[in-house]
Amino acid sequence: MIKTLIFDLDDTLIWDAKSISMAFQKTCEYATKKTGVNPVELEHAVRQEARDLYATYEIFPHTQNIGINPFEGLWGVFDDEGEEFQKMKEIVPGYQKGAWVNGLKKLGVDDEAFGWELADVFPRERKNSPYIYEETFEVLDKLKGNYQLILLTNGSPSLQQIKLTISPEIPSYFDHIIVSGAFGKGKPDVSIFKHVLNLSGAQANEALMIGDNLMTDILGSSRIGMRNVWINRENKLPNDEVKPTYEIDNLHGLFPILSTLENR
Repeated sequence: MIKTLIFDLDDTLIWDAKSISMAFQKTCEYATKKTGVNPVELEHAVRQEARDLYATYEIFPHTQNIGINPFEGLWGVFDDEGEEFQKMKEIVPGYQKGAWVNGLKKLGVDDEAFGWELADVFPRERKNSPYIYEETFEVLDKLKGNYQLILLTNGSPSLQQIKLTISPEIPSYFDHIIVSGAFGKGKPDVSIFKHVLNLSGAQANEALMIGDNLMTDILGSSRIGMRNVWINRENKLPNDEVKPTYEIDNLHGLFPILSTLENR
């Protein structure tokens, strides 16, 4: 009998990838008006520069452990508790500026001041683009009250809180919200899943993990014997190493699964 549903946040309930893409599009179109650069080429260049630069910092292992990707680094502040987050807070402004300055240089625009300006534009545009999947609230409305709902998200507490603040309807659905950066380990580490079970009072066979990421949501829950649902909206190829219990392409697909589990 399933009593507890554990949801991932990014690209499961909120459409983070689209929010980031829209922030890039608007920022790069602004750059085009000022400099004439091709906006698509600038986005590609900045994304690559961001990835490369991100991996050079001493805090990179911490970002991997907690689950903070380079593009979240382009708009977060990371004023969170802990030595590693405070290091991030110091490093990130330079990282954000460097990614845009270097991206512009790749396209032949050597303008440090304008790169810094774009580094300020991008976070504003990301906060102005809080996309949520169209079925999210309808599905949560049907589940609320019938199951204990838990939100389990990788990231820094401050950044994930901003995402929830600009999508303010989401937190009220959940009995508990766990952020990896506050816990100290991120998915797929077994310890954070054990923490969720302890908090919820559920056994692994009484809980179901729902998420979009095979290597975090599905792998981590599988490691403690928890059944899981891979939401694969983009028809991604399966992974030979990590096999979800169930696969759906829309959150509405949860209901037949839950009905089947309840009738066992």
